[in-house]
Amino acid sequence: MNKEKSKWIIISFVVSIILLMVKFYSYYITNSTAILTDALESIVNVVTASFASYSIYLSSLPKDDNHPYGHGKIEFFSAGIEGTLIILAGLFIIYQAFYNFFFPQELDMLLEGIALIGFSGLVNGFLGLKLKKEGSKLNSLTLIANGKHLITDTVSSFVLVVGVGIIYFTGFTVLDSIFSVLFSFYIIYSGYFLVRKSVAGLMDEANPEAVMDTVTVLNKERKDTWIDIHNMRVQQYGADRHIDLHLTLPYYFNLREVHEEVEKVESALENDFIGIMEVFVHSDPCIPEKCCHYCQMKNCPVRKSENKTRIVWTASNMSKNQKHYHDLAEDKVS
Repeated sequence: MNKEKSKWIIISFVVSIILLMVKFYSYYITNSTAILTDALESIVNVVTASFASYSIYLSSLPKDDNHPYGHGKIEFFSAGIEGTLIILAGLFIIYQAFYNFFFPQELDMLLEGIALIGFSGLVNGFLGLKLKKEGSKLNSLTLIANGKHLITDTVSSFVLVVGVGIIYFTGFTVLDSIFSVLFSFYIIYSGYFLVRKSVAGLMDEANPEAVMDTVTVLNKERKDTWIDIHNMRVQQYGADRHIDLHLTLPYYFNLREVHEEVEKVESALENDFIGIMEVFVHSDPCIPEKCCHYCQMKNCPVRKSENKTRIVWTASNMSKNQKHYHDLAEDKVS
């Protein structure tokens, strides 16, 4: 898996260097600040692809005494650095745009510049979609962030083509600085989004997608003996996922039966996930009278009351640190 990640990062790095030269050549022949915005963003692509390669190597290392949860969080750093560099590039573009507004430069060979930027945009768009697809398949935030950045770069490139085309046909060179500022705001926003996601990951903010994947699997594999699942915590570190949960079982189960049910939960979650999955299950005994009316066991020998309801397992009630009889009014269906 990590070899696959490294392969796509290396491809991204090589393509970024080639397109960097293409875009700076385009700026060289046109003197357009708007085109410079695209060229500067390509520098970010090269730098982040370099760091991404190292982060993927580090995240692939096995967990050790100092890193009991592995090294997957390095991918959050990678995405954060990429976002920060994008924001800095956007701020520099604003500065350059204002400078050229007051000290305008003559624009040349705009049609050739448009063609080169359009070609770069097509290449980035194709590569960005591929990186996003591979990143989702391999559970790599680094690949996904890189892919989103390239797609953002593609959008800005084609908007840039339209903007420079307008300048070419109208002759209003002042639009070059105006378009540059507008592009920079878009770039800064995309950088902020990456930084926000990076900080969320480093702060162990809940990952809604990982939580919903877990909820879906447990509902699909749900057994009548699993009276409820609560106090569930899901953490995603790069390609690794860690799940803690409490499983309520019939109180009269012996140790062997409890172990078998715990293994069923662990296997269901591990078999549905591509990367490394760690599942920690704490078993709880059911409470007669309180759990009986939503327990789904057909032939329970110690049932105290009739089964009347079925709890719908959701991200909300499975994350609470309490058995489901506490919130039946919210979560049950008849």
